Amino acid sequence: MDNSTDLDGLPHRPVLYQEIIHALQPSRGCFYIDGTLGAGGHAWGILQASSPDGLLLGLDVDTQALELARQRLAPFGARAVLVQASYTTLRVQMERLGWAAVDGIVLDLGLSSIQLDTAGRGFSFQADAPLDMRFDLTGPLRAADLVNELPEDELARLLFDYGEERRARQIAQAIIRSRPIQTTGQLAEIVARVSSKERSSRSDQPGGRRRIHPATRTFQALRIAVNQELKSVEVVLPEAVKALKPGGRLAVISFHSLEDRIVKQFFRRESQGCLCPPRQPVCTCEHTAALMEVNRRPIQPGPSEIEQNPRSRSAKLRVVEKLPQPTRY
Repeated sequence: MDNSTDLDGLPHRPVLYQEIIHALQPSRGCFYIDGTLGAGGHAWGILQASSPDGLLLGLDVDTQALELARQRLAPFGARAVLVQASYTTLRVQMERLGWAAVDGIVLDLGLSSIQLDTAGRGFSFQADAPLDMRFDLTGPLRAADLVNELPEDELARLLFDYGEERRARQIAQAIIRSRPIQTTGQLAEIVARVSSKERSSRSDQPGGRRRIHPATRTFQALRIAVNQELKSVEVVLPEAVKALKPGGRLAVISFHSLEDRIVKQFFRRESQGCLCPPRQPVCTCEHTAALMEVNRRPIQPGPSEIEQNPRSRSAKLRVVEKLPQPTRY
């Protein structure tokens, strides 16, 4: 079967597009879920490759993304069912449609280009905007709330745990001294000042290594905390496996080590049988493998994709297939 897809009409090529289509192998008459719909790029490819009657459920909490996806996927008519909901509720949404199980699920985690490129959403420090960072604009917690209300210890811990920021304590102290902080520009400037002394005292790294903006990790940490991204990933993975038919596939794209670690560890654990210590003579855990890792090492964009879309450079794709009749799912 030819699963090639035409990218005409897609203003933004989704990350690892062909790799997702190859991984899920969409077929006619099958059921699919795109749990992170965005502008509908991966969904468009899945629907085209599963023509004429494959069905897709697309989920996203972002109303702006859903509107773009509705326009893009309109040619597929009733084959595309789009719902404003978190991917953590995918089985609930399936039940509402009367779907018992699906043949494939894709999760493209993290920040979308739509959100990053919309200055007013407050995800980027490239333009001054209110400190928001909510995927779901009806959510109660904004980045400004964390920046202006958290005690120093909690703020430093957040920056370290979610941003892997080694200057977390100094940045937290500088933020507290500068309160109130209401815009992305203010925050980026504060973080840049903290790192400026260290930057000026060190020569450029050898080999022309690319520097990231000093506020990148701080912005990442706040975004993850506002949207509870890591907790959502932990919740959705077992739910996604339960939603799959035997032989169905789950494909997950992550963009930073915290997400990828959760995905990798879950896939490895659920691809193993006994989890008892190696020296234990008798198995007592009764754990059985539910998944098979399709690619043990993550798939990453090639040079040409990175050149066309520099934001794809940190993407990692992991794919698993559900084994026949797993006892726990």
